[in-house]
Amino acid sequence: MAFLKLLARNQLALVGLVVMGVVVLLALITPLLPLDNPNATDTPARFTPPFSDGALLGTDHLGRDLLSRLMWGTRLSLAVGFAAAVIAATIGAAIGIIAGYYGGRTDNVIMRVVDVLMAFPYILLALAIVAALGPGLMNALVAVAAVNIPFFARNIRGITVGIANKEFVDAARLAGLSNTKIILTEILPNVIPVIVIAMSTTVGWMILETAGLSFLGLGSQPPVADLGSMLGEARSALITNPHTSIVPGVMILIIVMAINLLGDGVRDALDPRLKSGALSRPLPATLVDRDRQPGGPADATALLHLSDLQTQFHVGARVFRAVGGVDLRIQPGECLGLIGESGSGKSVTALSIMGLVASPPGK
Repeated sequence: MAFLKLLARNQLALVGLVVMGVVVLLALITPLLPLDNPNATDTPARFTPPFSDGALLGTDHLGRDLLSRLMWGTRLSLAVGFAAAVIAATIGAAIGIIAGYYGGRTDNVIMRVVDVLMAFPYILLALAIVAALGPGLMNALVAVAAVNIPFFARNIRGITVGIANKEFVDAARLAGLSNTKIILTEILPNVIPVIVIAMSTTVGWMILETAGLSFLGLGSQPPVADLGSMLGEARSALITNPHTSIVPGVMILIIVMAINLLGDGVRDALDPRLKSGALSRPLPATLVDRDRQPGGPADATALLHLSDLQTQFHVGARVFRAVGGVDLRIQPGECLGLIGESGSGKSVTALSIMGLVASPPGK
């Protein structure tokens, strides 16, 4: 519940959640909708414009109904994209946890292989894998998942290295737990949020990569349609019948934008540094709400004269008093140093004088 409340505070993430929910719902109920056969051709009705009788979004170069192909193609693209994300996250997380937990030579060997794979551009490596396996949607899924495994492995390995040296892991070792038990009960629960964040921010790219392979003819094969193959088939009629390209292109844009907005919200909601305040980050300019306007200088000879300086941060309904009642006067030739323990307000005092205090999150 706390996670959902934090996610709901981010309006853009909420928009992404709603849009993505609608798209997924439509994809799930596609078999139940009264749609035409997506592979049925009707050559005399080829390139029917949108909003025509019996063809809401028009038809393609073979007279196939674009609405039906869009719904079934979206369903297929989402399934492949999410499946690739789950496969890449599972294998990559396992590799990263093993490398980070055991360290030493195991870590060096694994991470050198990961570095080599990450040196190749993702799409080129995916093309090489599909070229070796042959064109096909399942081979495209394998290729997209494989090229994203190093990304998950490196991210999870970095988190695991820090967790493996924590006191509770040392206590588990002293208690006689096996390495497998420690990984499953102590390490994995602490890296799951990172895995979820990585998945939410990369599944959109995986859908794009799959669509790119299908666009090149290496993914979905005719007559089966996904969003990428629909774009590939429509490129020859881009000028004369642009609706055949616009329909799948807009759907790809909607899906990727919704996933990215939702992924940013999930990342912020799971980030412990942002849980103490609202999800928005500090603004680039300071929002100042003065209780009273500063008066004229009491000492005309002073270079700097402060009297009862107070600075407060308003985060939602809470008020944090950072500086309270500071008085100081600096004459020409004088030098002033602020001494105090950490968190006493030295930096905020200096920034307040210059008007550089950033507005807190949620302000």
